[in-house]
Amino acid sequence: MTEDATTAAHDHDEHEHDHSSTACEEALKELYVFIDGELTDEKRSVIASHLDDCNPCLEAFDFEAELRIVISRRCHDDVPESLKRKIALQLERQDDLPTDV
Repeated sequence: MTEDATTAAHDHDEHEHDHSSTACEEALKELYVFIDGELTDEKRSVIASHLDDCNPCLEAFDFEAELRIVISRRCHDDVPESLKRKIALQLERQDDLPTDV
């Protein structure tokens, strides 16, 4: 998480905020796995509820989610076909090797 997002999420003096800093820390600690959808339903529900009630944490979430979208749209490289073929050939060769199981 960026320093600005973390600072905004923990700047409790400027916002009405009825959650303990522990709840915020837990929500922010799990932010990336929340964004990636890799939490249990129960954990996801707890964090979603916190984000609904905590504007600073919601702002941090929105920033990180938007940043991920921008990065995924703009930061990608095209892999040359010759490299793809070389990798596939190496993987096939690995599959042909005997295994010591």
